[in-house]
Amino acid sequence: MLTTPGRTITEADVVSFAAWTNDNNQVHTDAEFAAGTRYGQRIVHGMLGASLCLGLIARTGMFEGTAVALLGIDGWRFAAPVFIGDTLTCTVEIVGARPTSRGTNGIVERLVTLRNQHGETVQEGRMDVMVLRRPGLE
Repeated sequence: MLTTPGRTITEADVVSFAAWTNDNNQVHTDAEFAAGTRYGQRIVHGMLGASLCLGLIARTGMFEGTAVALLGIDGWRFAAPVFIGDTLTCTVEIVGARPTSRGTNGIVERLVTLRNQHGETVQEGRMDVMVLRRPGLE
């Protein structure tokens, strides 16, 4: 199992994500509105967390120079909210690997879990990736 470095979510992250996705839902962008919700504060966009997983995994260098394509995000669950100021880490468990029909690439099946600074799972699911295979393994 691989654990990534951590990353603290900032207000700038949320504002930037809202701007480039055009997801300006008040629960993310309006502190006064969010204060009246069940969480009492703004929550981070769910897809910001999922996107962050990909960046945190990239920081490890594990798939550097070999990743061909993200094949999908399957069974992704949003288990708990993420708040501005949370520090998130990601764990990656390889649950399977197989060659593609061409033989030059392989599929790596990954269970990805995003956790906050308290060790609570906030998001999880599968993020399978196609990778280059080592020469001679075709």
